[in-house]
Amino acid sequence: MDLVLFDLDNTLLAGDSDVAWTQFLIEEAVLDEAAQKMRNLVFYEQYKAGTLNIHEFLDFQLAPLARYPRERLDAWHRAYMERHIRPMIRPAARALVDGHLQRGALAAVVTATNSFVAWPIAREFGIAHLIATVPAQENGAFTGKPRGLPAFQAGKIARVEAWLESLGLNFKSFEQSWFYSDSHNDLPLLQRVAKPVAVDPDKILGEYALAHGWDILQLHKTT
Repeated sequence: MDLVLFDLDNTLLAGDSDVAWTQFLIEEAVLDEAAQKMRNLVFYEQYKAGTLNIHEFLDFQLAPLARYPRERLDAWHRAYMERHIRPMIRPAARALVDGHLQRGALAAVVTATNSFVAWPIAREFGIAHLIATVPAQENGAFTGKPRGLPAFQAGKIARVEAWLESLGLNFKSFEQSWFYSDSHNDLPLLQRVAKPVAVDPDKILGEYALAHGWDILQLHKTT
């Protein structure tokens, strides 16, 4: 059996789910556009540069979850999936996932995106496992803070290893292990698997992948 791990944003999706969620909340007048849009873009640029403070970002990203009841959040998420996420899913990405699943791989999405946002997207791809940043809850309501280690940079390795351990497995349990990602932020986990694949990679990851003979896959870019 193979282990196959997929990054989410700009890998399985032709876009960023965190950015899109904030944009959706702005469209719904839940967040103020002037105050939120610029900050959202600043965090995104920091992520691309590899300078993101994940805890500052999570304070920003998780705060709206604490302000509204779960029923309203779930209704918003359904609309967000239809308006923003499904248009980001390309046939090539679905075919990539389906191919691995049909060959019997153990597959998971591994993403810094919080699990409230990410779970329905993973299910849209038919992926049964998610390693994501966990938004804390108390009495069924989100607190606006994360719980445990964020699934970001080297944190992804720790979270994946803990998940495998919970299944009685480890990386050596598999014939092959794969990780697909677009971002140099994921170099720690890419270096951990047997078959790292750079998907429409950013400049830093693209250069690293070329230098180390890694596979480079285009799922979204046409040129």
